[in-house]
Amino acid sequence: MKTKNILYWICTILFALFMGGTSIPALISPQQSIELFKLLGYPAYLVGFLCVAKILGSIAIVVPGFPRLKEWAYAGLFFDITGATFSMAMTGMLDAAAVGFMLAGYVLFAGSYILYHQRRKSAAGAHLQPAI
Repeated sequence: MKTKNILYWICTILFALFMGGTSIPALISPQQSIELFKLLGYPAYLVGFLCVAKILGSIAIVVPGFPRLKEWAYAGLFFDITGATFSMAMTGMLDAAAVGFMLAGYVLFAGSYILYHQRRKSAAGAHLQPAI
């Protein structure tokens, strides 16, 4: 259980940094992100919304408790990565470096999400075990 906890926190913190880390520069200096969004065919006002949503989702998966909120945050972050990957593929911007970057995001997501559920299941099972 201890190894699973350590792996969970490593994956979760790295995934939160991955998602939040891509948002903070876009909030500080949005012009480059706006240019990218225009190339992808999205309106400029979406940059701020997505950046704030990704930061809030990153916080939600790191804060202990709130299982329903965590599920929604994981779903939103997954849709964000998938939408970005699809948009880049459809516009021809998906090169080898971008594929590697997106795969890293998916691997961190999967590790965090799977280990989160395994930890919850283990914790629920521990409460049902009879005391000896």
